[in-house]
Amino acid sequence: MPERLTEMLMDTWTPLIILWITVLPSIYMAPMNQSQVLPSGSSTGLKRLNEEQRVLHRSKRGWVWNQMFVLEEFSGPEPILVGRLHTDLDPGSSKIKYILSGDGAGTIFVINDKTGDIHAMKRLDREEKAEYTLTAQAVDRDTNQPLEPPSEFIIKVQDINDNAPEFVEGPYHATVPEMSVVGTFVTKVTATDADDPVYGNSAKLVYSILEGQPYFSIEPHTAIIKTALPNMDREAKEEYFVVIQAKDMGGHMGGLSGTTTVTITLTDVNDNPPKFAQSLYHFSVMEDVALGEPIGRVKANDLDIGENAKSSYDIIEGDGMDIFEITTDAQTQDGIIRVRKPLDFETKRSYTLKVEAANIHIDPRFLSGGPFKDTATVKIVVEDADEPPVFSSPTYLLEVHENAALNSVLGQVTAHDPDVSSSPIRFSIDRHTDLERQFNINAEDGKITLATPLDRETSTWHNITIVATETRNHSQVSRVPVAIKVLDVNDNAPEFASEHEAFLCENGKPGQVIQIVSAVDKDDPKNGHYFLYSLLPEMVNNPNFTIKKNEDNTLSILAKHSGFSRQKQEVYLLPIVISDSGTPPMSSTSTLTIRVCGCSSDGIVQSCNVEAYVLPIGLSMGALIAILACIILLLVIVVLFVTLRRHKNEPLIIKDDEDVRENIIRYDDEGGGEEDTEAFDIATLQNPDGINGFLPRKDIKPDLQFMPRQGLAPVPNGVDVDEFINVRLHEADNDPTAPPYDSIQIYGYEGKGSAAGSLSSLESSTSDSDQNFDYLSEWGPRFKRLGELYSVGESDKET
Repeated sequence: MPERLTEMLMDTWTPLIILWITVLPSIYMAPMNQSQVLPSGSSTGLKRLNEEQRVLHRSKRGWVWNQMFVLEEFSGPEPILVGRLHTDLDPGSSKIKYILSGDGAGTIFVINDKTGDIHAMKRLDREEKAEYTLTAQAVDRDTNQPLEPPSEFIIKVQDINDNAPEFVEGPYHATVPEMSVVGTFVTKVTATDADDPVYGNSAKLVYSILEGQPYFSIEPHTAIIKTALPNMDREAKEEYFVVIQAKDMGGHMGGLSGTTTVTITLTDVNDNPPKFAQSLYHFSVMEDVALGEPIGRVKANDLDIGENAKSSYDIIEGDGMDIFEITTDAQTQDGIIRVRKPLDFETKRSYTLKVEAANIHIDPRFLSGGPFKDTATVKIVVEDADEPPVFSSPTYLLEVHENAALNSVLGQVTAHDPDVSSSPIRFSIDRHTDLERQFNINAEDGKITLATPLDRETSTWHNITIVATETRNHSQVSRVPVAIKVLDVNDNAPEFASEHEAFLCENGKPGQVIQIVSAVDKDDPKNGHYFLYSLLPEMVNNPNFTIKKNEDNTLSILAKHSGFSRQKQEVYLLPIVISDSGTPPMSSTSTLTIRVCGCSSDGIVQSCNVEAYVLPIGLSMGALIAILACIILLLVIVVLFVTLRRHKNEPLIIKDDEDVRENIIRYDDEGGGEEDTEAFDIATLQNPDGINGFLPRKDIKPDLQFMPRQGLAPVPNGVDVDEFINVRLHEADNDPTAPPYDSIQIYGYEGKGSAAGSLSSLESSTSDSDQNFDYLSEWGPRFKRLGELYSVGESDKET
């Protein structure tokens, strides 16, 4: 207790002591060069120092000093006196001048050059600048010569408690798990004080809680925030607002303080089990629901959040554990009940399930609080639906021999309506699977019959689809695949595997194998093929060849003697009978052609047939083929030459080169319009070469000689065009002297429908001089110039 009291007294009197020291500071002196530099003080003290100097008989030396003090934030009506400089060389005659330089000299600190008094002209702030380094010197006022070397000293700004603590990093946010024990670390805060931490208690901070009790506490000196209450529940209150205060002066009265806020959030732990919203759930489902379809949802609520609220669902009891399944919706945490197997209203109409929800992540610290799971009962009612027919089997396999009689029954399919009403069923064949309509089905009983003959060798399997339809509701349809296997019967005779042609050497030996032949059979017996070979009865005693059955089901042809000659007989035909082992056995006769050839001594065939007779005259087969090719080429060239000569183009009619039909002249003249029926001169349709005489033809010679047609005078323009053309057409069809080609005519008459008349001079009945073109000027400015041109032309002609 005495120590505490002493500390309080010291804190109270410290400002007064500092002020006294500042105004009347102690003098720190040391010998200098015959001079003294003194801070401000009484003259008595100065005299006392001089007397001590004389008594001690010390030489004239100055005093060593190094610092002065000034109180920060001091303000008054006059500048504050910091200290006084004085030298022993000053006799008091005002011949010495004091000079001050350094930090703030002349602005912050001003010295009286006569007395050496130093004053602070401004308010000083230690937090801005704690000390100033200055240099003092005494010089002769008249000559400005230094009387002693310059001396450096420091003016320190003494601190006062003028800065409150600050939380630079605030406001703060912190988290702590819910249900934490007392004393659990939450966070740490830090405040700073700009005052001098060395001098006094201005920067000594103490922390406390202004708001947030009794939930949290703070260490006064370390500022560590901890929990103060146990079992704080996030579900009850999740966020806390705490106000922290930092006070200087050790927390004593008169100290400055600063505050900050700390938002503390309780994080979730798994301290709550899931709980179903209701203990009994009811659902209904149609019996024809698709597998995997959801039929209902259950929900177990958990007051926790995030991972702690996740639950898994299971069916733990009930009569539908294998019929239904439950899964967890990751987004909503619902339990989704789905159909796992098909439902049947007629078999079972309701199910009862017991569903359990359990937390996935369990905190062992809270296991004592009870099981983190809950259960509920689910009742599911199956409703009747109009179902399609159901076949007695998912697939059918039928077998039939390929020689089965038409309309024979191959098998039967059955189906029934699973509904209570039990509608009759009608059967049919999907003809897309039986395009050839080889099968039929009885619509009433489902018996499948044969409609067309079968051939296993053509198709071994037939796959058809049977359709079952309810008679009361044709939309209820079911389908089933039916596979029909065609069984083999022995209905094909064996035959040679390929067309064989054997070659026999003239110099062959008796018993030599000429050819090995094999047989095939389209049938497929169960035990495989076994063939019997024999010669025709009349060929049994064949003097030239014999046969031998091999173990591999093949046949060898052997020669009975030697000395075969092509000159005697070139080709031998050997009929062979091939029989199978089926029931009944089938057989066929195949003929083997054996040719006699010339061979080398090694038995290699060299020549057969016609080539043997060509070789003696010195021509090979290659040379003969080349000669034939040349002959064929020459024949082709001759045929092409004759054909081109026959197709040479010649004129069919002898005509004059000046035929006007060969001179096609184009006019860009405008016709008379739709009303113009006299747009051409009919007289020009006459053949100019055939008017006055007979027109001979070169392509034909007429049997009867017709008299030449008389020339026709030009037809007036008013004649009927249609009648004229029909007459000329009739004459041309019956006149063998008429040209066999089309005739192109040029017509220059514009017709009566044109106000301009004819603009062409071809075969015009009038001359240019008979025409008057003055009317062109009346047609407008476009035809005025044309009229002038024609008028000028007429005048030129007259001239």
